[in-house]
Amino acid sequence: MQTEQLIRAVFQAYVAKDRAALEPLIAEPFSFTSPYDDHIDRATYFERCWPNSEHLQAFEFARIFVQGNQAYVTYVATRKDGTRFTNTEFFMVAGGQVTQVEVYFGWDLERGNPGA
Repeated sequence: MQTEQLIRAVFQAYVAKDRAALEPLIAEPFSFTSPYDDHIDRATYFERCWPNSEHLQAFEFARIFVQGNQAYVTYVATRKDGTRFTNTEFFMVAGGQVTQVEVYFGWDLERGNPGA
């Protein structure tokens, strides 16, 4: 699976609430970092982050930049209540699996763009 296809499959698993589809896409070892998480491992990622799938309805990709086994993805996510937010994520992949994700939080779109 190509890097972009793999990343799209990760996001689709969140939309579909399909953990069984996501698990083989996430490597062991795995590292996840966000403003709330500092290099957490795979088990902790599934414990802390997977439950958020219940609140998400859709992802719209604004940008996907792939260079080899690395990619930056900026998206607009829509929650079940219709509110939206934007984030950027940096992915590293190897052997057809995601090995590392770094999340850079954007903003809630209903509050407007703080940079505008």
